[in-house]
Amino acid sequence: MTRVVELRSDTFTRPTEEMRRAMYDAEVGDDVWGEDPTVARLQQHAAELTGKEAALFVTSGTQGNLLGLLGHTRPGQEVILGDQSHIFNAEAGGAAMVGGLQVRTLPNDARGRLEPKAVQSAIHDGSDDHYAPTGALALENTHGACGGAVLAPADIAGVADVAHRAGISVHLDGARLFNAAVALRVPAAEVAETVDSVTFCLSKGLGAPVGSLLCGTREFISRAAHFRKMLGGGMRQVGVLAAAGLVALQNIDRLEVDHANAHRLAEGLAAIPGIAIDVERVESNLLYFDISGTGMEPADFVSRLWAEGVHLAGHSIVFRAVTSYEVDAADIDYALGVISRTVTPLSVGV
Repeated sequence: MTRVVELRSDTFTRPTEEMRRAMYDAEVGDDVWGEDPTVARLQQHAAELTGKEAALFVTSGTQGNLLGLLGHTRPGQEVILGDQSHIFNAEAGGAAMVGGLQVRTLPNDARGRLEPKAVQSAIHDGSDDHYAPTGALALENTHGACGGAVLAPADIAGVADVAHRAGISVHLDGARLFNAAVALRVPAAEVAETVDSVTFCLSKGLGAPVGSLLCGTREFISRAAHFRKMLGGGMRQVGVLAAAGLVALQNIDRLEVDHANAHRLAEGLAAIPGIAIDVERVESNLLYFDISGTGMEPADFVSRLWAEGVHLAGHSIVFRAVTSYEVDAADIDYALGVISRTVTPLSVGV
């Protein structure tokens, strides 16, 4: 069988044997009644890791982000977001459809940051009837659409301070929060210190099969739990999934290996004629590279790689690659070999 190197996303990771055993052995109860002990342990651990008072187990990062926005706002308000944010671009318009919220986008810079002065100028305090009052600000770390860029605590604090001085709550989409923490070599609680709420995913690089956590104050989490029920997210004996999440959170430190493999991939891609990539911008487990210099059509590039087991997806000349615990250094070298022999004969004549 052809070797498979999965680089489309870290969401393709499968639960480890340890996770499967934990799921089988999980002590469970009805979580809608607050009686699942495994969920309770997961939520307490998540709150401790993020430095928040409480946490809520939710089905996905998208649901967690939506609950975060709903918990900080009321219908008719405005949410300030980066124009490259996942909430704005890839969460099905939930803020508008479910929350009745207007979205106001500001430009993300190349590293996913928002300019504090721009945030200050965008805030509407409700004193002018023409404008929707600002209800929340949302940030993202690591920033997926900006090459997995890592926002330092100071980057977050700068805009959070602007929002807080205006009485605006701040939510952090931390789908890959622990990748940011590992890259910065600081606790996740330090990354999330100046935000009012934060989500993180168990089902990406941490490898659990499903689930995310939303963390914040006890009052905020109580409000979010109401919205979770409204959205059909009240799960019953869900400790079988929470158990895998508890195992996943034991593996935070090994994310550093994923980062090293992403950098190894970036360096290898940079050496292939026709491929353009800024190696210095690779800060976590996610990277983007441009194949326009190869002269290949994206669909042809994808199909040739898939034929040899290297899984990438995309319809643009710019491709994303994501490393995970199921991709080791040998897999990276194999993928680089396939990519090199696929594009080099074409790029020589370009």
